[in-house]
Amino acid sequence: MLSKRTIIGLIVGSIVIALGGYSIIIHIGPTVDMDEYFLVVVGDSIPLTIPAPANAPQSLIITGNTFDLKLQSPGDGLQIPNTSYKNELKLEWTPVESGNTKILIQNTGDSDLEIIAVTKQTPNPFGFTFDVMVLITGIIIIGFSMGFTLRKPKGF
Repeated sequence: MLSKRTIIGLIVGSIVIALGGYSIIIHIGPTVDMDEYFLVVVGDSIPLTIPAPANAPQSLIITGNTFDLKLQSPGDGLQIPNTSYKNELKLEWTPVESGNTKILIQNTGDSDLEIIAVTKQTPNPFGFTFDVMVLITGIIIIGFSMGFTLRKPKGF
């Protein structure tokens, strides 16, 4: 007969393993789709670095009063020197080489900037490591909980 602690451990461990497995499945592949939203307050700036493979379409929508933008794409891709813009800017580009696209956005207006970035990025190797650690944690939880069935330690 399984004890309550064992059943709880099995359930929690199974949930953790399922979450880790799902995360590994959605992060496997040559690119990962990222939809990000940023808010830049008045006077602040935000640097963005997008690690993108070659021929992966990128888009950026910036909405605000006035702002400065500098963009450098790897290879002979899109290059925008420090330029001022008003109201809204929609950018779409495709890097011709793999590498990091560097973007610096400075809010120079009197209202907050809203930035929506839709990018395809190369997966982060640390993200895969984190997903594997979550799977291992689920296995350890199940292992410890099964120990309660075999022999109850003193004090439990």
